Amino acid sequence: SDKIEDELEMTTVCHRPEGLEQLEAQTNFTKRELQVLYRGFKNECPSGVVNEETFKQIYAQFFPHGDASTYAHYLFNAFDTAQNGLVKFEDFVMALSILLRGTVHEKLRWTFNLYDINKDGYINKEEMMDIVKAIYDMMGKYTYPVLKEDAPRQHVEVFFQKMDKNKDGVVTLDEFIQSCQEDDNIMRSLQLFENVM
Repeated sequence: SDKIEDELEMTTVCHRPEGLEQLEAQTNFTKRELQVLYRGFKNECPSGVVNEETFKQIYAQFFPHGDASTYAHYLFNAFDTAQNGLVKFEDFVMALSILLRGTVHEKLRWTFNLYDINKDGYINKEEMMDIVKAIYDMMGKYTYPVLKEDAPRQHVEVFFQKMDKNKDGVVTLDEFIQSCQEDDNIMRSLQLFENVM
């Protein structure tokens, strides 16, 4: 009976992804690529799901000189589409598919969602400030040795003014997409994702 209990425990704890065929249809990855991604994912997360703590630990390894925990928190929330505190392989792959191989429009929509911390459909200046500050913290002192304390704030002031087309104090998805497509600097900073893989 021990064996049966073990198996039962395994089925409840482990999350197996929907068929790879289905994911292949929903993403821009081939079946072979999905298998490789899945192997890597299972290696880091044997249960098939990642909680925020594990996500932060994995992410911190990429940024040894800074504190990535706040940015990882926002990133985790953007990956966690069901907002249930867990990221499944499907969530991970869907996001990766957009960030690496999506259209400009899809990437911008995803990034907008990352910046829209409270998920109300708008980005306000505080939200943008929180994300930009988190990015500065993550990059650490080595990347920006001469930064003044108020550098993130100045950065946000400029970006926000450019984006808030109708000056109502919030940035909508349309304003965000339009601003990003008009501004090479913004586009360049968003293309960072492509260089990770």
